[in-house]
Amino acid sequence: MTTIAKPAGRTATQADTATTSPPPGGPGRRRIRVEGIYLWYLVPSLVLFTLAITLPAVLGIFYSFTNFIGFGDWEFIGITNYIAVFSDPAILSSYLFTFGFAVVTVLLVNLIAFLLAVGLTSRIRVKTGLRAVFVIPMVISGIVIAYVFNFLFSNSLPAFATSIGLGPLQESILANPDLAWIAIVIVSAWQSIPGTLLIYIAGLLSIPGEVYEAAAIDGAKPTRQLWSVTLPLVSGYVVINIILGFKSYLNVYDVIVGLTNGGPGTATRSVAMTIFTGFTGGDYAYQMANATLFFIIAVVISVIQLRLTRGRTALA
Repeated sequence: MTTIAKPAGRTATQADTATTSPPPGGPGRRRIRVEGIYLWYLVPSLVLFTLAITLPAVLGIFYSFTNFIGFGDWEFIGITNYIAVFSDPAILSSYLFTFGFAVVTVLLVNLIAFLLAVGLTSRIRVKTGLRAVFVIPMVISGIVIAYVFNFLFSNSLPAFATSIGLGPLQESILANPDLAWIAIVIVSAWQSIPGTLLIYIAGLLSIPGEVYEAAAIDGAKPTRQLWSVTLPLVSGYVVINIILGFKSYLNVYDVIVGLTNGGPGTATRSVAMTIFTGFTGGDYAYQMANATLFFIIAVVISVIQLRLTRGRTALA
């Protein structure tokens, strides 16, 4: 009869326990007890969050069903404000501008940021210094950037266009209802590209070099490697950048204030600007209804983001 020797340092009782113990995460998983003192550390944050965000939001939603103008008496009027929002040309125009601006800007930003990321992760000598330079716009205030570009679009660019005889740009594009949105896209992209660029650089650096070596051995040229290797492997980063950027551009406000202040007329008035303007113009309850609808749209986009990024966390 052959005797099977047991590993040294492990008794039969330990072996049996290891065999019969429930798997991690199973019904027999041991719960970790959290001391009550640690929960008390959450109280200040919960109180501040409730007073600064939750309570004002709940009150605002309540007032959206009234005729409250921001002060004085009010009456409950039901969903009248919500019905009016859907039939208000100014609000519908602001939604159309905001979503159009968000789509164009997110496409432009991601295209430029991805191409820059590819260049800044290639074999060039000054790539570290260039990365630092391209990140600078991210640390400057949006309103400051907007005022600087306001001067450029209103003075420097028309003067330069006049000197070379370029007719269409001899007048400020900020005063043109058909072109002012282009200036907002340019400034927003200039400010947003660095953050998007950093995410793409992180994604590109996570791709093993052996993948490109194998592709090169198979005869794939750099362009083919970009489409067949790089893009599929950074698709998770692309989705994250697009969705986060789109949500951010829906809330555009400071850049518009510094460039056009919503003009000419109301050609570049975003949803956020329409809401804030209404708060100070006696339309508090009406614009709270608009803000509530805008909040619902943001929640829907957030849910879509979670669903699209759930299976891509490993890539990102």
